[in-house]
Amino acid sequence: MTRHLDLRHVVSPAVRDLLELAQLDDFDRVREQINNVRGCTRPVNLVGHTTTLDPATRTVLRSYSTADEPTGRLLTACGNRRASRCPACSRVYAADTYHLIKAGLSGGKTVPETVRTHPRVFVTLTAPSFGPVHNRPTTNGKPRPCNCGTQHAEDAHELGTPLHPSTYDYTGAVLWNAHAGALWARTTTYIRRALAAHLKMTQRALNAALRISFAKVAEYQQRGLVHFHAVIRLDGPEGSAEPPPTWATIDALTAAIERATFRKPDDEIDKDMRARLTVTSDHTGDHEIRWGDHVDVREITALGDGELTDQAVAGYVAKYATKSAEDSGTVDRSLVCTPCGGRGYLRGPDGFRDLCDDCEGTGQTEPLQDLPVQRHVRQMIRTAWALGHLPEFADLKLWKWAHMLGFRGHFSTKSRRYSTTLGALRDVRKAWRTAQAEQARTDAGLPTPDENTTLVTESSWAYLASGYRPGEELLAAQTRHEIHLAKEATERAKTEGEVWQ
Repeated sequence: MTRHLDLRHVVSPAVRDLLELAQLDDFDRVREQINNVRGCTRPVNLVGHTTTLDPATRTVLRSYSTADEPTGRLLTACGNRRASRCPACSRVYAADTYHLIKAGLSGGKTVPETVRTHPRVFVTLTAPSFGPVHNRPTTNGKPRPCNCGTQHAEDAHELGTPLHPSTYDYTGAVLWNAHAGALWARTTTYIRRALAAHLKMTQRALNAALRISFAKVAEYQQRGLVHFHAVIRLDGPEGSAEPPPTWATIDALTAAIERATFRKPDDEIDKDMRARLTVTSDHTGDHEIRWGDHVDVREITALGDGELTDQAVAGYVAKYATKSAEDSGTVDRSLVCTPCGGRGYLRGPDGFRDLCDDCEGTGQTEPLQDLPVQRHVRQMIRTAWALGHLPEFADLKLWKWAHMLGFRGHFSTKSRRYSTTLGALRDVRKAWRTAQAEQARTDAGLPTPDENTTLVTESSWAYLASGYRPGEELLAAQTRHEIHLAKEATERAKTEGEVWQ
């Protein structure tokens, strides 16, 4: 018989809850669940059951119910890619992204190793200028004063903010963020067009001879504008398994990218080769959406004799993939009032508009002037919110993406045949865990179903909540600490091994 302690004298709610958990009959299972989600910051709590049956005999082969759990629920990882929200899950996402990118450079994961012989470049595309900002310019690697006359420190809070806020084109900046994803999609088309022109062949002939594959990730600059890092690769017409023609070289690919992204002077470029969008508005005027002047195209080396190796590029992209808008100083939450959906009003029983009591008609979860952000970021948020309510920009829903400073695209995308997919990598991980569970059943002497038998699974699951109990949060913190120590030990051993060699 379990004897429960009197915990009323324990002041800390977290410690008191932890002691209550420790008195459960199966406390080890509580710890096991937390270890399984690797200390996820805000796990999803599920309740339900699943049963696997033999369809012929209706014999129960295995069953599970959260009613048998010590806490009556199952914890599953949130899967959030953003490091600011969940460092544990973002590390898994970064690792998957690393393997996805590296497979497209070195092979593996269904991609042949010969792919490393294909022409490959690492491209950085930035936004144009919407007004001068505080920065840290250099000459021959030596820092020099900003245009404001001050030589800023690396962590200066004013970096990226406008020198003259009153004349800064906030409308253009927000619209650029909103259309950056569409500009990238158009750029991939224009690179093919520019490559065909450079090689003096038709686009149909080019498409029959080779394929352009890519993977890209978005990152925020300090000025609140996104820029893209992309791996672009030339393949044969069937994709990574086939090399491109010998005349499809790095130089030809580089020239096509520069031609499609405004890298060369305008008089050297056929205007039909330049990727750009035009946004028209009766309220704000016309805006041309194009890339900035800082376009960097560098070859990815296959033999490790340069800075941009396969591993380095995959590491860069994986690091960027877990970042988000909060790295530019904005907030990491939506500003849309949930009850009214940002409209500021609700429809009453009589069909008339009633002022939303939660936001008092603003449509915002909190007043924009109270946000803990710099004035530059607040103005971008305010501009996105205002533009989102103009009729011509209604389809952009910029008020919904105001906290993202207008950017509403995917942070990472890839062409279909670049390499494997994140879903495939997750399926492999799931299959490995299933195999481990089956092996555990075999070791325990439980029956294993015939591989040729089609099983029937009956399940019912429901969302309960998100997060931990106070005592579980202490256990999760310990799990995260142990993972951090293990990672440090691995890196230290790797460094010492390299030194020894």
